Amino acid sequence: MTAPHRAGGRTARSGRHSAGSLEEFHEWWADRHLQGRFHVEQIPFSELDSWSFEADTGNLAHVSGRFFTIEGLQVRDNGRDIWSQPIINQPEIGILGIIVKEFDGVLHCLMQAKMEPGNINTLQLSPTVQATRSNYTQVHRGMSTRYLEYFIGPGRGQILVDVLQSEQGAWFWRKRNRNMVVLVTDDIPPHDDYRWLSLEQIRELNHSDHLINMDARTVLSCMPFPLPDESQLPTGDPFRDALIRSCQYQQDGVETRHTSGEILSWFTEAKTRCHWTARLTPLAKVSGWTRDDVEIADEHRQHFRIVAVSVEAGTREVQRWTQPLLFPRGEGRAVFIVRIIDGVLHVLVQGRPEYGLMDLVEMAPTVHLLPGTGVSAVEDPFLREVLVSRTATVRYDQVLSEEGGRFYNALTRYQITEVGEEVPLDPPRNYCWMTVRQLMDLLRHGHYLNIEARSLLACLHSLY
Repeated sequence: MTAPHRAGGRTARSGRHSAGSLEEFHEWWADRHLQGRFHVEQIPFSELDSWSFEADTGNLAHVSGRFFTIEGLQVRDNGRDIWSQPIINQPEIGILGIIVKEFDGVLHCLMQAKMEPGNINTLQLSPTVQATRSNYTQVHRGMSTRYLEYFIGPGRGQILVDVLQSEQGAWFWRKRNRNMVVLVTDDIPPHDDYRWLSLEQIRELNHSDHLINMDARTVLSCMPFPLPDESQLPTGDPFRDALIRSCQYQQDGVETRHTSGEILSWFTEAKTRCHWTARLTPLAKVSGWTRDDVEIADEHRQHFRIVAVSVEAGTREVQRWTQPLLFPRGEGRAVFIVRIIDGVLHVLVQGRPEYGLMDLVEMAPTVHLLPGTGVSAVEDPFLREVLVSRTATVRYDQVLSEEGGRFYNALTRYQITEVGEEVPLDPPRNYCWMTVRQLMDLLRHGHYLNIEARSLLACLHSLY
């Protein structure tokens, strides 16, 4: 494997540090809730300020022409229309960035207590910078984005990660954000809404529902350091031993089910099997959906709806505003099925098409069910059996929130489930066994792992 990043001649470790205990973190977290003055209320569309439905297209847009729009999506297969829906079109690329620094040889991340209007619990732990281009160029005429200078411009930190990654292809049209990690040596006193946390602390906090937000999870999944090595073996836990081996490079003696070349060929073939096409269309032309004073919803009330909210937030760059949000019905589910193969933990990854993805297909969780979709929707019988099985071992099981700036109470149950021989080594053609190292190597590039797979990879890191 690649050695952990070295700064100042010392290995960046992920252990604990005297900057603060988790007990002190929770005291700070409770104080942030008390100081925030947060209020979110659903309102009729007519009460939106600076947002309106365009007369010619029916699209819901901001008067500035910036931020995002609610438009229509039309999907065609073999020349015929098969699906249409509203979709969020946000073409500008934002920054999701974490500042990292060593304290006494221990790598820490500067994390933010950030309010988003769609968060079920208001505040969640977020990257140092989480901002759209409209936000950080101050289209809203609010305060400037804190710590932005460490990510762009001449004074930025040492770039460790800088990659464009996709977001939910079921709800966004070709949405991408710049995932960044920068290393600094400067003294950066944290603002009251920010706190230094070690990677070990963050991984422990990732075992709490709705605490680490989606944007933090995607950046954390891209971090190439620090990883466990074989010197820690054996640990006395066969699962953890297999996970540590899964982090190693193939040339270090690790047995992998497939080579990197075979994985790329499998992925390319998965994309060539996708025959349908998708395009934007005026919202007014979307069939099967209706609009009244308070929501845009599908006729059968099975999917999501578009609503409007009024927001007050004392800790945001702008303290009062209104906006639309996408409101899912129910809870989604994302599952990584994992299996120990020749002593090495492997993850069963799916090549999954989604209408809004830029390249149509990305690598996804073994099972990915959108909110409102039950287990019966899983086509492969062996996976349905695993989801209801009492013999499989669930290694991770938390309900986590999706992006709260565009979605309202969007929840997904994330699970990592260990199986045995009941799941075949030669699965159906749209699945592939991969090691953790192989997944991480793909994250040096965009459009390989989708947002749910990246969230699950961050969850998998918390099991070391």
